[in-house]
Amino acid sequence: MTVIAIDGPSGVGKSSVSREVARRSGYGYLDTGAMYRAVVWLCLNRGTADPGDVVELVRGADLEISTDPDVAEVTIDGIDVTTEIREPEVSANAQIVSAVPEARTELIELQRQIIAAAAPGIVVEGRDITTVVAPEAEVRILMTADESVRIARRSKELHGSADAAAVQATRSQIVDRDAKDAQTTSFLTAADGVHTLDTTDIDFEQSVAAVMGLVEKAEHD
Repeated sequence: MTVIAIDGPSGVGKSSVSREVARRSGYGYLDTGAMYRAVVWLCLNRGTADPGDVVELVRGADLEISTDPDVAEVTIDGIDVTTEIREPEVSANAQIVSAVPEARTELIELQRQIIAAAAPGIVVEGRDITTVVAPEAEVRILMTADESVRIARRSKELHGSADAAAVQATRSQIVDRDAKDAQTTSFLTAADGVHTLDTTDIDFEQSVAAVMGLVEKAEHD
C-alpha cells in the first residue's frame, strides 16, 4: 500500500491537488482538516469549548468521513455536516479542538486507522501529516506558496474574485489561522526527508504533475 502525506498552510491548494492525485492514482483521499472541523462543529452545537468536554466529545463521537476523492461527505453522530463545517464560524474556532493535545491524539489515532484500512493507497492531507500522522509514508510533501498568492487563491475560492475588497476580506482569515495553527503544528518548514513543493509560480496542473512525479518515483524505487 502507498501512503502520500501532504502538509501545508491555508490556501496553498493542497486539498484540490490531493483530490486530483488520488483520482489519477486510483487511491483514497483523506481530508484530516474536515475531521477537526466536524468536532469543532459538534462543540459549537453543544455550546462548549472546555478542553475536558472537547476530549469527551471526541471520544464519544461517531465520526465518519468519505475517502472517495469524488465524494466529500462528513457525518458526526449521524448528522451530515459536510456543508456546515465550511462555515466561517467553524474556521474561526478551529483552536477549540486543535489546541487540545488529548483531542488531537484521539483524532490522529482515528486517522491512522483510516489510513491502515485503505487499499491500494491513500492521499492524506492536512497539518503534521508528514511528521506525526504518517511519518513512514512513502511520499511526504510540504506544499508552500507565498502568502499573497495563498490569500488570492482562497479569495477566489470563497468570493469568486481576487479584487482588493475580496482579498482584504480573506487576508485576516489566512494570516490569523496560520498564526494560531503555528502554535500547535509545524507546517511551514519541511522535516528531514520531506519534499518541498513551492506552488507560488505554478498552476494547478503543474502542481498535480509534480506530486504525481514523486508518487511514480516512489512506486518504482
